[in-house]
Amino acid sequence: MFHTLFQRTLLSVMVCVLMLALIPAPAWAQLQIKNEDVTIKFGVGGQFWGDWTQDATAASAGDQGYQQNFFLRRARLMVGGTIGDNISFFIDTDDPKLGITPKNLAAGFVLQDAMMEYKVNTHLQVAGGEMLLPFSRQWLQSPFSFYTADVSSVSTVTNTALQQSAFRDMGFQARGYFFNDRLQYRGGLFEGERDANGRNPLRQALYLQYDFFSPEKEYAYAGTALGKRKILAIDAGGDKQSTYRAYSANVANDTPVNGGDEVGFNLQYLHFDGRNKFISVADQNNFLAEADYYVHKAKLQPFGRWETQRFVQAVNNTKDVNRAGCGVNYYLHGQNLKWTLQYLRALPQNGSLVRPSNEFTIQMQ
Repeated sequence: MFHTLFQRTLLSVMVCVLMLALIPAPAWAQLQIKNEDVTIKFGVGGQFWGDWTQDATAASAGDQGYQQNFFLRRARLMVGGTIGDNISFFIDTDDPKLGITPKNLAAGFVLQDAMMEYKVNTHLQVAGGEMLLPFSRQWLQSPFSFYTADVSSVSTVTNTALQQSAFRDMGFQARGYFFNDRLQYRGGLFEGERDANGRNPLRQALYLQYDFFSPEKEYAYAGTALGKRKILAIDAGGDKQSTYRAYSANVANDTPVNGGDEVGFNLQYLHFDGRNKFISVADQNNFLAEADYYVHKAKLQPFGRWETQRFVQAVNNTKDVNRAGCGVNYYLHGQNLKWTLQYLRALPQNGSLVRPSNEFTIQMQ
């Protein structure tokens, strides 16, 4: 009888813990455990997509059918916390694009983040592990607060060549804050692409940002703040390994208006040049513009997006492409439960043989 009672009590405790873990919190559903010296937070984050993408390589416009997919764009388990006043850690797993064509529902979790950071003082914090690479603001943003459904394709051109995982790499990083925390830097040495013998140069990255209003000291920046913070930030970044070079510049703005609404925009410039190190990363200049208006009473957020990818060498000009889109977010419970509808149209330039194509996406976060 005691054994049965113990089992029932244990089951009840487990159910309560799981229910607590799903209580909405400011960033994601999370459970916090704390004692005198240690704080640990457990979190979950998920995005389920229905996506219809038109074939851009069809022989004729009449043959442009749509690939249809239901899949988990992101399914993350997160653990973070602090030890004392100076040590913090963060671990993040993901099973990205689970179920996308070709359909595969087998578990494929990857370790996205695994880092520990020691704070010497406000001006110097040293971290080691797998982490977001400090190059551009969109690389450092949380995907659970994007204006739009997902990251821009003009930002992802180095993921494969430099053997990075969703803008993350292994390495050591220093970061710090000056002038009342408004000026910040992040810089470090990372693995990048490794040759067979591992003797090639390491990857180097540096990121500088100035916040005119609310300082942003979090590990991953917010996209939209839903009218709760006033953000105006300018930034610049650099990324190099061997002869490869990349540069970024960005202006980000979230301005509360009308007693809880928000006007937001993000303007980004990216330059990538793989040179003779990464042939697949052709010399290019990419631009992204995003804007939103959040209506707090209706919990609706219409948004628009425009991006362009421009190749420098004439031989690659037929690869130039513009993309334009729009959509709306509907927030049932802030970022903890929202729906997104998005339409994107790709417009190849300069006589490209690739045809204009459409993409329709519905997301539940």
